[in-house]
Order: sequence, then structure tokens, then C-alpha cells
Amino acid sequence: MKKGILKFLLVLPLLLSFSQLRGQYVFGVDAPAVVSLDEAFRLTFTATGKVDKFNEPQITGFDVLAGPSASTSSSTSIINGKRTHSYEMSYTYILQPKAEGKFSIPSASVIIDGKEYSSKSVTIEVVKDNSSAAASSGAQGGTAATGNGVQGRETTPSVGRNDIILQLQLSKKNVVKGEPITASLKLLTKTNISGVENIKFPTFNGFWNQEIEAPTNLELVRETYDGQIYNAALIRRYILIPQQTGKISIEPAEMVCLVQVRSSAPSRSVFDDFFDNYQTVRKKVYTDEMVVNVSPLPAGAPASFTGGVGEYKMDVKLSRDSLSAHEAASLIVTISGTGNINLIEAPKIDFPPDFEVYDVKREEKTTTGAKGSTGTKTFEYPFIPRSSGTFEIDPVNFTYYSIGKGKYVTLSSKALSIGVARGEETSAAVIAGGVNKQSVKSLGSDIRFISTDSSSLRQEDKYLIVSWKFGAMMGGVAILFLALSFIFDKTIQRRKDVAGTRNRKAKKVAKARLKKAEMFLKQNLYSAFYEEMHKAILGYISDKFTLPMAELNKETITEKLTQKGASEDLTKRLFEVIDACEEARYAPSTGFTAMESHYKQAINVISEIES
Repeated sequence: MKKGILKFLLVLPLLLSFSQLRGQYVFGVDAPAVVSLDEAFRLTFTATGKVDKFNEPQITGFDVLAGPSASTSSSTSIINGKRTHSYEMSYTYILQPKAEGKFSIPSASVIIDGKEYSSKSVTIEVVKDNSSAAASSGAQGGTAATGNGVQGRETTPSVGRNDIILQLQLSKKNVVKGEPITASLKLLTKTNISGVENIKFPTFNGFWNQEIEAPTNLELVRETYDGQIYNAALIRRYILIPQQTGKISIEPAEMVCLVQVRSSAPSRSVFDDFFDNYQTVRKKVYTDEMVVNVSPLPAGAPASFTGGVGEYKMDVKLSRDSLSAHEAASLIVTISGTGNINLIEAPKIDFPPDFEVYDVKREEKTTTGAKGSTGTKTFEYPFIPRSSGTFEIDPVNFTYYSIGKGKYVTLSSKALSIGVARGEETSAAVIAGGVNKQSVKSLGSDIRFISTDSSSLRQEDKYLIVSWKFGAMMGGVAILFLALSFIFDKTIQRRKDVAGTRNRKAKKVAKARLKKAEMFLKQNLYSAFYEEMHKAILGYISDKFTLPMAELNKETITEKLTQKGASEDLTKRLFEVIDACEEARYAPSTGFTAMESHYKQAINVISEIES
């Protein structure tokens, strides 16, 4: 019985691996995207499983030179004790085009384990390629001495002008400001390139740009350019967003390609005819200078336009639709869509005057593709209501420029209502619920005429400068000057005394931090309360005894308190509060009662140190 169980446990992983493979099959097709008119090429269908039946596609536009020829391959690998099996069957055709143009090969299908799987249809472009696949070579005169002393001609290998092309492809050349453009830097070649060097990538002055593809290995695929077939490799792909209007030029990119070219030097030995002689040639290639025409956005943009260009949707919600006064909540605005979403600014929101509003938080989740960045951008507006009642937040408006519609589109949310219950009183400043406005009342007479009666005027016999009033005034100015000089000197001396200033302000700074901790205590925010308490106590000790934060330890604090004449009980209670704050970072919540007790203990300890 035990042996049977043991065998079952040994075989179980193998059964599970087969059960995971069962039903996970793939059937695909592989064919070149471009072929020449006189070229024979392969069309291969591959299935990752044992095929019971293969249903051939209806091929038109091509001569079937051979096929379908079936082949199979299987492998088993064990990695870290995990066994992996793979089994493939492929069906290959050899085709040759009948005419120029684009031809579609429909999908084929296979039956595997009683289920039918179909491949995708493929489109193949047939072109009349008049160029030679081999690299062309030019002859430059050069005289070299042969072995028998006779002067012979030796040709230096070279690369044809159109054998290697560096190209910058733009998805659009006529756009509006803020409209995304895809730029692809490609290398087109007909020769064997062994490497590249001295790469200078294009510069995109006037554009916000982001690199979205940078292949480490150059993968060659067939493409047509100017009626000829090339092997093309993507070097870089960028997303560009124009930030100014007018004609913007993109400076050319350049690189040096190392090309393997067959040498045409005359043979010096009979054995030279049996071997090919290749030489590495360096060829510098450039992209053409590209110009993008950027039109300005239409005039008359609404005030709610924040720079968005593309196609977007908006969602607006409150983190809480009811709360108490002095409690925190957030208004969350989420913009989703495709375009220059990275550059969108936060919409402007009018909150009630009773709300204390904080800085906007931004969160971005996007992926970049050919049409720009796609995803979401979230703006969070934290706020705290300072009075109770029912408040209404006006509808949020967001305007963007639609590329498809060619006009501004405004998205509006509904008005948001939020109920605020009466909360506990705090020492925080409360914003007035509003300002009473009264209309201007007209007085009986708006203009009062100048009196022309001189009966109350009299002439003085003495000059002011010789009067006692003038002397008293000058004496007062002198005394005031001396007093202010004395006060300023004292102030400068106190400011120079950094240690004394910290000592005098220690209690004030600690009280401010403890007030903030008290607010967290009333909101029952466990971690925030103890973190603020910890900052308040250590900050107070550092300022009171002029100790750097790095030197705060139990020995140093005990020594300073002893010098001040503090009792052992006071020192013990101080360390109890510090230990409670440090343990709170890693321990679960001890409840509101313990938090309140530690808060009162901290106040008492600081008060006794000050006394």
C-alpha cells in the first residue's frame, strides 16, 4: 500500500505537467512581407501539438513549386526538477509569384485533440526588384606590384550609394500643436553589415520626446523602398509632441556601418580561386533633414482647456460623500484616453470657502504607442471642511482638442453634494463661513465744500525752529534713536547666539508639534500620532540641550538631564514615552486610551523639564 502511494506521488508531477500542456496549443504562419517577382520563398505553418488533420489554404497569385512538406520536432527539458515537453509540427510550401501587386494568403486550420485551430491570413507584396542582391562594387584605380614584377590593376572594394540607407520615418508631417507623432529610425541594407559605430541620434528641438523602443538586437525584416527590396532593422522609435508652431526641423542622424565586401583583387596563387576574399569597408550614412509643419490650435479655447490634445474621457468622484468637520477627504478627477496625456494639467476646481484645500496629487498610468500615450492620469484634490452643513461643489469642466473632430470638446461632471456633520473643536484656524456683503448707502451729501470763513485762523509771532515744541520734538527723536539702537544691538547679539535661540524656542516648537499630534489623536490616526509625538520629543531635547540629532541616545540625554537637576523618575518617564513612540512603528494599534495616556505623559515631562 505504501509503495503504491509512493509511486503515485512520483508520477503525479508528470501527470500534472501533461495536463497543463493539454489544450494550450498555438497555430501560426510565417512568410516574408515583401518578395521580388522572380523569387522563390517559403510559406510555413507551425502547430505546437500533434496534428490530427491539416486543412490547406487556397493559395492564389503564386505558383506552388513544392509542398506542403510536413516535419515534426519534439524536446524534453528538466529545469529545477520541473519537466517541460514541447512538440511541433510544421507544413512548408515553396511559392513563386505570378505577378506584381499585393496578394493575400487565407488562413489554414488544423485539428488537435478534437479542436480546430486557425492561423491568421497574411498579405505578401510582390515587387519588380531590378537591383542585385549582392553589394555593388566600384573600381578605383590603384597600382600594385605583383609577385612576378609585372604591374597589375587591383580594385578597391566599395559600397553602392543605395546599398545602405539610414531613414527617419514620421507617421505625420502636418499636425497641430500638441498632436503626437511617431518617429522610427531604421537602417535599410542590401549588404552584409557586421556592425555599426559612431552613432549620432537625431535631435528633436521644439518637441517633447520620449524613446519608446530601443532594441538591443537588430532584427531584420523585409521592406520595400523606392521599388527595391531591403532588409530593414529598427534602431529607435520615438513619440514626439510639438511644443511650438511653424516649421520645425529635425536634425539628421548619422552612423558608420561596417560592411563585408568581397574583394576583386587578382589571384596570386592557384589556391586563391577556392576561397572568397572579404574586406571590411566603413560607410557613413545620414538621414535626410525632416521638416514638420505644426499648426496652432484654433483660437477661442475655453478656460477649462489645460493642453490636452487627443481623445479623452473624464470621471469625477469624491473619496467620501459624508464626513465630519475637520476630517480629510479628496476629490478625484481621472482623465483617460489617448494623446498627449502626459502633458495634461490639473483642471481648475472651485471649492466652497469653508474648505481648506491642499496641493494636488498626480498619478499617471500610461503606455506609449504609435498614437501617443494611452492610459489614465489621476488628479487628487485633498481638502478639509472647517464647518458643518451641506455643501455643493460646482461641476468639473475639462476641455481638450479632438484631433478626429478638429475642434474643442468640453467634458462636464455633475455637481457634487457633500454633507459635513459637526465635528470636534480644534485649535486649527477656522475659515469664516462667508462674508456679509452690504450695498453702499448714499449719504446725505457726497461732497462737502471747503469752508471760506477765516475767523478761526491766527498768526504766530515766533518761528517753529526757535520754539520749545521743536526742541522737545528733536530731543524725543534723539532718545528714540538711542533706544532703537540699543534694541537692535541686543537683537543682533541674540541672533548670533544660535544655541540660545534654539533653547528659547524649544518649548514653542514642541508645543506646535504636540498640537499636530493632538489632531491625529482626535482622528485616531495611530501611526501618524506616534510619528509626530516622536518628532516633538526628540526635537525638543535636541533644541533644549543643543544636541545634534545624530548624538541623541539614552546616555547623552541622561547626562544632560542630570546636569539640569532632573530626577530619575522624570528621566524614566521621558524614555517610556520615547520607547512607546518607537515601538508603535512595528507593533499593532494599542487603542485610543493608550494614545491619550502617552500624549498627557509627554506634556507633563516637557513641562517638568521647563520648570
